Amino acid sequence: MAEWVRLCGADEAPEEGCVKEAEAAGVAVCLAKIDGELRALDNWCPHRRAPLGQGWLEGDSVVCPWHAWRFDTLSGIAEPPEKARVDVLPVRVEGDDVLIDIA
Repeated sequence: MAEWVRLCGADEAPEEGCVKEAEAAGVAVCLAKIDGELRALDNWCPHRRAPLGQGWLEGDSVVCPWHAWRFDTLSGIAEPPEKARVDVLPVRVEGDDVLIDIA
């Protein structure tokens, strides 16, 4: 069952081609904007717990700021050879709010 919670205001969402860190209900999130679409991932890189929201985008991937691991924003899967993964969270905009599903 979905549990939608407010992540941030729509005006606080990252600009096109950027990422930012946010938190909702104790869940740290990397929020990215790609081709006008917001995408949310677990903020912590599984390698050394680097904050992905402090990284950058390359195509559809968020790049870890510490060791340059790349995570696909749709699947959460790292590009080989790492074979790591982060959770992808459903995200939607309702009115002035950005919501994520933390269930």
